[in-house]
Amino acid sequence: MTSTAAIPLADQALADRLTARLALVEEALRDAVGNADALADSASRHLVNAGGKRLRPLLTLLVAELGDGARREVIDAAVVVELTHLATLYHDDVMDSAPLRRGAPSAHEVWGNSVAILTGDLLFARASTTVAGLGPEAVRIQARTFERLCLGQLHETVGPREGDDPVAHYLQVLADKTASLLATSARLGAMFAGCTPEVVSIVMEFGERIGVAFQLADDVIDLTSDGALTGKTPGTDLRERVPTMPVLLLRARCAGPAATDEDRALLARLDGDLSDDAALDEAVALLRAHAVVDETRDQAVALAHDAVRVLEPLPAGPVKDALVSFADALVDRAS
Repeated sequence: MTSTAAIPLADQALADRLTARLALVEEALRDAVGNADALADSASRHLVNAGGKRLRPLLTLLVAELGDGARREVIDAAVVVELTHLATLYHDDVMDSAPLRRGAPSAHEVWGNSVAILTGDLLFARASTTVAGLGPEAVRIQARTFERLCLGQLHETVGPREGDDPVAHYLQVLADKTASLLATSARLGAMFAGCTPEVVSIVMEFGERIGVAFQLADDVIDLTSDGALTGKTPGTDLRERVPTMPVLLLRARCAGPAATDEDRALLARLDGDLSDDAALDEAVALLRAHAVVDETRDQAVALAHDAVRVLEPLPAGPVKDALVSFADALVDRAS
């Protein structure tokens, strides 16, 4: 089994093609973030140089194999989605006060909030420049995706309105913040490879479903894995009061008649002072052992299986197999 970034590839010829094209994407990314201004250049290259899974461009390249994956437009589309993703990371880390990203200090830790935010804006501008070369339809898709990314962050920031179901609200946040860009990654890859509208629609839906599943799996991993694997300090979301599915499920449980004293005590601990590292570690350990983590994992598994069912109309072959393997690997990483 060969693994190119985050998608397992059993077909060696497919893996070799995607590896070669991903190298072209990487080269184009480094060109796109370059800047004559020394500060802008250093800050823009910070997360590119830190590496990452390159999941979104890889998905673009993979689904393009359902058509003519060798087209230059496919490479440009892959660059667009990764630049967009990188830009959101600069902004997200400022809003979440995250100290680490991909195992390195977050940009705001190095240069401060203002420079990090402006660098994210700069990368959005570079993504817009690249997508403009792909035509007006691609520009419209990119703009709509950017809108969803912003709305997802906004709704996460302000939280659910009175009367809203917090769990449903959170799932919509995930759909906008994470799934929208994965869906666009697949959509652009299929579009610019010349795939039929039916195929474009299928891979878009796959991206939407797998994107929510991916983030739910991350909610589990943030509690069950160490920082060396995730590149994040375990429990950062708890400390910064960022909603995650396990905590939302615990709140829902505590609001019902079946809540136990242990449930309520754990929620009180999570709502307490977690600024001390020892207190945070203990809270993470207690939440990790609670049933709500298994419930979150089950949700991720169910969505991943739904995503696989969406793929049924696609022709059998190594591309479909790789997409199914990706869904399976996502389930495995949350196990």
